[in-house]
Amino acid sequence: MTVPHQSGAARHEAADSDDHDLLAALLDGMDAALCAFDADGTVTHWNREAERILGWSAEEAVGRHGLAGWALREADAAEVTGRLLGAMKAPGRQVDEFALLTKAGGRVLVRIQSSAVPGGDGSPAGVYCAFSEVHTQIDLERSVALSEALFGEASWGVVLVDADLRPALANAHAARALRTSRTAMLGRPLGELLDQGVEELEGALQHVLAAGAPPAPTELWVTVRDQGTGVVLPERRCWRSGFLRLATPLVEEPVPLGVAWLFTDVTKTRLAEQESARLRFRGSQLHRAGRAVAECEDPMEAAALYLEFALAGFADHALIDTLPEPEPAPEPPVRLTRAASTPAGAPGAAAPAGAGVPVPYAAGHPALQAVERCGSVRAATDRSDGWAASRKWPDGTRHALATALRSRGRTVGVVTFLRGAARRPFDRADAVYAEDIATRVAAAIDLAVTVAR
Repeated sequence: MTVPHQSGAARHEAADSDDHDLLAALLDGMDAALCAFDADGTVTHWNREAERILGWSAEEAVGRHGLAGWALREADAAEVTGRLLGAMKAPGRQVDEFALLTKAGGRVLVRIQSSAVPGGDGSPAGVYCAFSEVHTQIDLERSVALSEALFGEASWGVVLVDADLRPALANAHAARALRTSRTAMLGRPLGELLDQGVEELEGALQHVLAAGAPPAPTELWVTVRDQGTGVVLPERRCWRSGFLRLATPLVEEPVPLGVAWLFTDVTKTRLAEQESARLRFRGSQLHRAGRAVAECEDPMEAAALYLEFALAGFADHALIDTLPEPEPAPEPPVRLTRAASTPAGAPGAAAPAGAGVPVPYAAGHPALQAVERCGSVRAATDRSDGWAASRKWPDGTRHALATALRSRGRTVGVVTFLRGAARRPFDRADAVYAEDIATRVAAAIDLAVTVAR
């Protein structure tokens, strides 16, 4: 096959045609509107974005002398044309805002950046102008300003998480909450920053990447790792979190870039709400117990009924041990006899126990200490090797609270509340509630002793 021979002039014409096509494609693909003028002020270039903003096509714009009368009001023509063409003699880039006319007769406020186009000899050969609608530019500036503000000293944490669920950017507030620096946390798995709650957080991030942001903020309870030692810090934090899926605007179909995670610490508020709800529930239980006990003829049955109402949401089991005789200040050795208990194997009502031999508590037992101190004693363990059995408590017990039963200035016994491993240890607020229950139980037992006599 023979290739036709091309002359040098033909090759140059083909190259010029290719350059012209490439330039036209570049201009039409720009996101900014662009027009250019030669040294005499004649329009030489006009791209599609300029057509979109003003409505004038390239065929209608190219070849016109200046903008007056079609894209610019006659009253503004002299000043605007002078400033645009003046960019040929001004150094650098010149920025102005003008009101241009659309083909439909409306006016559009645009921001124009103009700069000189040098000729082959270095002298100005024209000027090119890139412009966009002012409100679009302002929106862009606002977005940039918002990003800078969020990643400055915002009052909530902001973390950008990439598609691999690793932090890519974080503000100072988030770094402080995660006990690390803004740079040290970048690119690390979330499991190295958080312990409890990391599965819920990663699940929320994966959901946002796949299906978009949830309709309402999510509250996550987390524990943070100390980045200095890697030890999990004991306090749990509640972070009210919002999520936004980030997608690139440069393609037709959105491609997820990651997730913006915004959170604020609401631990104090949630703990206060939980404590308030707990107090309301416990007050309601005591009220219900009082009404039920008023119908009991047997005082010991009333004491056992108090335990039944007290256990709800408070403990797993409860025991009542009594002294042979009420004493103002019991002294060792103290002997206690089981008077009532709740079932150890399954939930059920507390039942009075018949009088029997003393319970063989060892010296130093929490129930004996509570009687001797006429107060409350808490005990806890993380072991399961006979700790509960040695104290005559049901298997699986991990936390105990023993409170002396006092009535009319005398100790009549002790009540012990027990929790398993699934529950948290007893705290001071629990001890106060137990003492409130103990006063009612003690009064019932004291009545039973008086009636028996």
